[in-house]
Amino acid sequence: MLSIQHLSKSYKNSRLILDDISFNVQKGEILGLIGPSGAGKSTLIRCVNRLIEPTQGSIVLNGVVLSGLSSSKLREQRRLIGMIFQEYALVERLSVMENVLSGTLGYVPFWRSFFRQFPQEKIDKAFAYLERVGLLEHTNKRADELSGGQKQRVGIARALAQNPELLLIDEPTASLDPKTSRQIMRLIREICKEQQLPAIINIHDVPLAQNFADRIIGLNGGKIVFDGSPDALSETVLTTIYGEEEWHTPAEKEEQIHTKGSSESIEMKLELAV
Repeated sequence: MLSIQHLSKSYKNSRLILDDISFNVQKGEILGLIGPSGAGKSTLIRCVNRLIEPTQGSIVLNGVVLSGLSSSKLREQRRLIGMIFQEYALVERLSVMENVLSGTLGYVPFWRSFFRQFPQEKIDKAFAYLERVGLLEHTNKRADELSGGQKQRVGIARALAQNPELLLIDEPTASLDPKTSRQIMRLIREICKEQQLPAIINIHDVPLAQNFADRIIGLNGGKIVFDGSPDALSETVLTTIYGEEEWHTPAEKEEQIHTKGSSESIEMKLELAV
């Protein structure tokens, strides 16, 4: 379980980027972070693995206080936190397999990684992860030969190679088309449920968050303004998170107009009948 309590982050001469954030994430739970740009979503994710140092508060993963670790101990714990990035963060000139094996660098001696001599056990697991994400036939391709969706699948396999206890996922679908976005989110959800991995996903696409997250936290101005079920994301709640906006799609607007017109027509007929 991940527990974040009273987490705040500020920079010199600036407002609080995160303001007294507290929540828990259970095993296998997928938490979607939504909110406008600048709300603090990416900062929150990076505070969890201390890529950004929190100003105050505690971060505890399975009983280990991450916010109080020394540099050497933090390196050990970071092996247990898989990170999946918006821009994939692959080494383009390396093969798919080599990129996946880079997820094991925290577990093998430097000389082995330098000469790309990974233990057979790690290689076998990398093959299994590539099969799980549907890329087994692309094992020897260079990363720069892949599509965006395939690159994101490599990123997922690389994160799994770390044998993580937590997944942090930053805008996994921002560069993908709608169909591929749904496939990637479905894959992430299936893997989290299979391995009982907790995950925090920073995501702008509200419908995707509603479809694939178990729980939603809405941030605005560095504060939690909503924490609840995806089903509870009403227009009122979305307005609290994002500000005033027209939340109906064009199709929904058309349906509303049609329904309103039909109702007025029925009322007129009833009046005439009377």
